[in-house]
Amino acid sequence: MEQQERTFRIGPIRPPSEANSLLLQVTNGCTWNKCKFCQLYRHTKFKAYSADSIKADIDNIAYQADIIRRYQTPLGAWDIDGLNQELGQIPSEEERQCFYMVANWLVGGGENVFLQDGNTTALSSGRLSDVLIYLKQAFPGIKRITSYGRAENLSRVSAEEYAELPALKEAGLDRIHSGFETGSDAVLQKINKGVTQQQEITAGKNIKAGGIELSVYFMPGVGGKELTKENAEDTSHVINEIGPDFLRIRTAAVKPGTGLYEDYQNGQLTLCSDEEKLLEIRTVIERAPEIDTRVVSDHIINLLQGVEGHIVLDRQKMLDMIDGYLNKPEYEKRLYQAARRMALVNGPGDMKYLDQSRVDQIESLIRAIPDPYEWEEKMNALIGRYI
Repeated sequence: MEQQERTFRIGPIRPPSEANSLLLQVTNGCTWNKCKFCQLYRHTKFKAYSADSIKADIDNIAYQADIIRRYQTPLGAWDIDGLNQELGQIPSEEERQCFYMVANWLVGGGENVFLQDGNTTALSSGRLSDVLIYLKQAFPGIKRITSYGRAENLSRVSAEEYAELPALKEAGLDRIHSGFETGSDAVLQKINKGVTQQQEITAGKNIKAGGIELSVYFMPGVGGKELTKENAEDTSHVINEIGPDFLRIRTAAVKPGTGLYEDYQNGQLTLCSDEEKLLEIRTVIERAPEIDTRVVSDHIINLLQGVEGHIVLDRQKMLDMIDGYLNKPEYEKRLYQAARRMALVNGPGDMKYLDQSRVDQIESLIRAIPDPYEWEEKMNALIGRYI
């Protein structure tokens, strides 16, 4: 009798902060799927999986976990060679991927779970509660469960309803990631986000009042030069109104295949320079001085990844870091821009370690593209490789 494959669904995306989390897919695709900057789910029809289907995946994760735990000593150490041998004996590529994920998760502590896909909160609260209880029973050591959620859906749920979901909180659903991208109605309309500023504020206040952590995403430059002022100032207004736990920076990249790229080609959107994107970040930080929000810059597409910290405690440090870059001579800024966009450095301080052959390569690129806007187009193309 052929042995049953012990596989489970794994979606395409998760936040960088969930790199070591177990990925449990409870929905597929995105309920909106019309944002002009995104192409990820263009050919995917949204589906919410049944509780029984998700529980079957949890059973298979638990089955893999039982095998993996055989390679842990009583003192907690792991036999990595033994795990690799076990992995090599699995005939199916899909099952190997599942085994590898569970092994990495358990070796890393087995504490955090991320619920996929693009809008997990579209799942009915009853079904989600049922799934999370089952998950926590299978893995009682779980400490944090996180998901994505669209502001449009979340704005329809009252704080009281969140507070009356003890099963969700008991299971550990304590953080929701929401891609606001901007707080400007004009930019939201331009990128076809399908949500309004007021819905974002309502959603954020509901989540916070319900005791759930909120991680909001901000996309500097997504409105183009035409709306850079609105993108910054209106986003700072939303952040001040909500006071999210995290403000995650995701620098805009206009990528071929998206509606935003079509707007760029048709002359309806002018690319922001990296400097203008930094000024947007600066405005948001400067105009939200008293909120207990942590700025997080955990993606390679951000030019100055060191600009992060608590706004109350680290506000001036972050502003100084931005100003330090903006005050550099144009040539130095371009040199760093290219090195960063080529993933050669993590921050300006790394430039002194750059190999001379790389410096020569970048200098040749600078000479080849003297026009400032053409230069930014080149930088935009380089960023697009990481999305």
